[in-house]
Amino acid sequence: MRIGIDVGGTFTDVVFIDDITRKISYTKTFTTPGRLAEGVMAGIAKILDIAGASMAKVDYLVHGTTIGTNALIERKGAKTGLITTEGFRDVLEIGRIQRPAAGIYDFSVDNPPPLVPRYLRQEAKERISSDGQVVRPLDEGSVVKAANLFKQEKVEAIGVSFLFSFLNPKHEQQAQEIIKREFPESYVTISSEIAPEFREYERTSTVVINAYLLPILESYIDSLEKELKSKFGRVSLKIMQASGGHITASAAKRQPVNTVNSGPVGGAMAGAFLGRLTGNPRLITVDMGGTSFDISLIDGGVPKVTSEGSFAGLPVKIPVVALSTIGAGGGSIAWVDKGGALNVGPDSSGADPGPACYHRGGELPTVTDANLILGRINPDYFLGGQVKLSRKRAEGAIEKHVARKVKMSVTEAAAGIIRLVDANMVKGISVNSIEKGYHPREFTLIAFGGAGPLHAVSLAKEIGISRVLIPIFPANFSALGLLTSDARHDFVASLAKGSDRVDPGELTQALVQLEDKGRKQLASEGVALENMRFSWYADLRYEGQSYELNTPVPRKKALSQKDVKMVLARFHRMHKKMYAYSSSQERVEFINVRVTALGESPPVRLRPGKPALGPPRGAFKFRRPVYFHPQGFVQTPIYERDRLRPGNQIPGPAVIEEAASATVLLPETGATVDSYGNIVVAS
Repeated sequence: MRIGIDVGGTFTDVVFIDDITRKISYTKTFTTPGRLAEGVMAGIAKILDIAGASMAKVDYLVHGTTIGTNALIERKGAKTGLITTEGFRDVLEIGRIQRPAAGIYDFSVDNPPPLVPRYLRQEAKERISSDGQVVRPLDEGSVVKAANLFKQEKVEAIGVSFLFSFLNPKHEQQAQEIIKREFPESYVTISSEIAPEFREYERTSTVVINAYLLPILESYIDSLEKELKSKFGRVSLKIMQASGGHITASAAKRQPVNTVNSGPVGGAMAGAFLGRLTGNPRLITVDMGGTSFDISLIDGGVPKVTSEGSFAGLPVKIPVVALSTIGAGGGSIAWVDKGGALNVGPDSSGADPGPACYHRGGELPTVTDANLILGRINPDYFLGGQVKLSRKRAEGAIEKHVARKVKMSVTEAAAGIIRLVDANMVKGISVNSIEKGYHPREFTLIAFGGAGPLHAVSLAKEIGISRVLIPIFPANFSALGLLTSDARHDFVASLAKGSDRVDPGELTQALVQLEDKGRKQLASEGVALENMRFSWYADLRYEGQSYELNTPVPRKKALSQKDVKMVLARFHRMHKKMYAYSSSQERVEFINVRVTALGESPPVRLRPGKPALGPPRGAFKFRRPVYFHPQGFVQTPIYERDRLRPGNQIPGPAVIEEAASATVLLPETGATVDSYGNIVVAS
């Protein structure tokens, strides 16, 4: 038995799996901003009650958290200092001298300011050469001086990033010891442990983010572990990573940068799992919750992982599932600008006070308010009837803040809000598919999150996707994804050699050494040898290029020259696919070698249902007016999803309601329920 917990901006989603009976239970509770552990504990108590289970029989919890993400977005991390090599104090400020891609033509836009202000960026006198040799020994006095300044300025966390420390970490390790001696109450992170690879800007950015989040995440995990122990005794708590695997709570406290975006990653992992199960290896997953809209592309049954990611506009050098997030959720606020144009988002009403219809103090109109007015949401069945929505308050908010300003009726304004947020989401999907060489018509759209199924069919129709899959319990789908993940650790070492100088024996040795680290790490976490899996990679590029392609390397006891040539051929093919050209005559460089160590978790097994014959009469509830553009309000059949059976066919227009979500079928579309209870829509 295991529990997955995904803390979102509005709701905390919880899923319980009994691997013996294959029974899956799920629930939602409101997220409690400022007291996140409180909402998590409430969700755990609720799910145990629903499942009729005891925590004593639960093997482990996997927790996806937005703490790091929110701290970066809101700039509410720890007060952080940085010690770097003399002469490199301004690396964070200079960056790559690139403008943000989203605002390339906007003269007013700028890159986000560094997390560490200049007066807290201090220099140490030391130097390691580009071949890892000590050119200038570390001047301990310069580190002592920096530590004392940080102490005086009440700095909480310190990052250390020296030039070429990925080749020789000696000076960083010395600096860490000095800081702990001089300023023992501070949190210290060194780059050679967090991101031991070249590119000093990205490496420095990563170590600073890790330091910035250390006190916050450690405090939260300590608090949660304390509450779990107090109520349930010893509990195995695992934390989801941005890479798509989980780590122990103790590891997460040392490497909080790895946990950023961990909640949305759960959705991508769940999408990949369901795609493999249903024979859909090419997916675009969209997760529309209360605050954001997360997009991921899955090709070949696995999410894309990159080591060139960014969090809140700040680069990181760690493996992350390629996700894109825009401010489009059920709580996204509709507003009219000075020019009289309607806008939706990116600001959200969140969980507190929430949309106007929640009747919790929110006064601004949101996407959820618009969906309610258009008849797409049942006000008496929100969260299975636990929360009664106020249509009157939704109408009042839209009338006051939108309809009156744009001279429309409340219905027209609500329809405009939905069409505009749909357009924003279509643009986001296009950026992550068409602009990267993938045509959406070759993919299945899998939509989840509480609000995702409300908009999925409209999005698919707009962008040209012919197949939509609404998974079982979509509002809790990301939490399920946490339980499909394995324990994961990633290791990297620099090689920096041309392919003509790469010795197969040296390549093998470098990869074997990294694998040994992974094996020891997994063993320390109690993973059995037979459940360990290792994958080898190398970062390759054409000589003179700025960025690399992560290329699989065959895992062998001894790599041969033939294997090296095979890796090169694979790189040329990948480059051709990615950039539409390749050049086998160009000199190729091996920059880094990488090893991914997985500790396999028990597979999630869904229980197929018995097929039903005939239309879903038992699932029909009633008819109500639902708005469809351009027809207007249409008397539409409403179905209860829990009463649908495999094989049932539902013609559109229709609304399929469930406890925490609803699927809207447009006119001239139809849906079929597959053997696992997923709704498959032909748009």
